[in-house]
Amino acid sequence: MGPVKFTVPGQPKGKARARTVRRGGGKSFSYTPEGTVLYENLIKTCYLQDAGHVLFNDGQPLAVDIIAFYEVPKSYSKKKKREMLDGQLYPTKKPDIDNIAKCVLDALNKLAYRDDTQVVRLHMEKHYAEIPRVEVEIKEI
Repeated sequence: MGPVKFTVPGQPKGKARARTVRRGGGKSFSYTPEGTVLYENLIKTCYLQDAGHVLFNDGQPLAVDIIAFYEVPKSYSKKKKREMLDGQLYPTKKPDIDNIAKCVLDALNKLAYRDDTQVVRLHMEKHYAEIPRVEVEIKEI
């Protein structure tokens, strides 16, 4: 099977930690924050729109490339904006690169592959761009 590529529009988002709530009687439960659920649903929708319902073979080792493009802040000077867009400056800000990858990989569980344990190679980058987005490519090894 050939590579599958798709784009998630908007500012990159990372996976937020699960929240734990304590109830009366000493019981507690954990839930995923709504913002993370919404972003993971957007990732799923973009995958299905661009890739169709491609499911890589169970157990097939996969390589995933993720490039997160952050919007250049409007308040920056023209010179600094140009440096950002030319790749001379990188976004060293939240969300953390590993949280972006976790969000993408978890969203694609049981959709692009049976489980993200199939991902044996992961390449991740953060850049600036005029249009914020996350580009994802999945391929068999």
